[in-house]
Amino acid sequence: MNVLLHYDAGPALKERLGALPGLSLRFVAEGDDAALMAALPETEVLWHVLQPCTAAVIAASPRLKLIQKIGVGVNTIDLEAAKGRGIPVCNLPGANARAVAEMALLLMLACLRRLPQFDAGLRAGRWGAAPAVQDRLGELGGKTVGLVGFGAVPAALAPVLAALGCRVIYTATGPKDVPYEYRDLNGLLAESDVISLHVPQTAETAGMIDAAALGRMKPGAVLVNTARGGLVDEAALVAALRSGQLGAAGLDVFAQEPTPAGNPLFSLENVVVAPHVAWVTGGTFDRSFATAAENVRRLAAGEALLNRVV
Repeated sequence: MNVLLHYDAGPALKERLGALPGLSLRFVAEGDDAALMAALPETEVLWHVLQPCTAAVIAASPRLKLIQKIGVGVNTIDLEAAKGRGIPVCNLPGANARAVAEMALLLMLACLRRLPQFDAGLRAGRWGAAPAVQDRLGELGGKTVGLVGFGAVPAALAPVLAALGCRVIYTATGPKDVPYEYRDLNGLLAESDVISLHVPQTAETAGMIDAAALGRMKPGAVLVNTARGGLVDEAALVAALRSGQLGAAGLDVFAQEPTPAGNPLFSLENVVVAPHVAWVTGGTFDRSFATAAENVRRLAAGEALLNRVV
């Protein structure tokens, strides 16, 4: 089975995947459009990560039999084009939950403790914390943390937050059988010291954190986003961070990816950023590609696929 991984895989990952049985595996880096278009005519299974799998990509793949998302969110795949061709689309719910939960926690702590400022300052020869910075340092313990969504990532993150002494509240499509307090979104925004986003980007959730939502948050609250950049109105976020309505933001995702170097968020000291890498760990790779390879085997054998979305 001819499998194409559309991702900037490192040497160790390539070696690990090369050992998987039954696959003729090819690697194309995201951003190398010429190599992608050259490889698509022979591709039977596309292992898709983040660069959009458009209708044009699907049309250029006459032998394509499966689009396997390496991750959870399928908003980067033209599902209607896949459906029109009868091509199954599968994802990997839970495979990256541990890694993303840890990154969300890392961003919360880095925002509250202003870690990037201290790192940059010490490298530049500045010792200690300036008085103005000291006044903005905080602890996570004792704070109310609001989780927007309660899937696999929040389920892994919530008990860790509770163990650190946080009061955990959440919002979802409805109350769940969990030992945390349920709120509607507006209630969660008003009560939380830290808000962490964990919902997919859909027509209903796109832009959900807009100027009005930011205005409902506690003055000085922290926003963390490891889900999808399109959930947040970035212009409104910049304004809230500059005015002090929002104390800090920890962002692993952006409205446009790769996001331009001139993004106004990058000029703000109360913003901690990462380039959509919350999911990238060896553990995520092991869990993800084991299931992806199993779906290739199932496809070849005519068996039911795991985690089919389309």
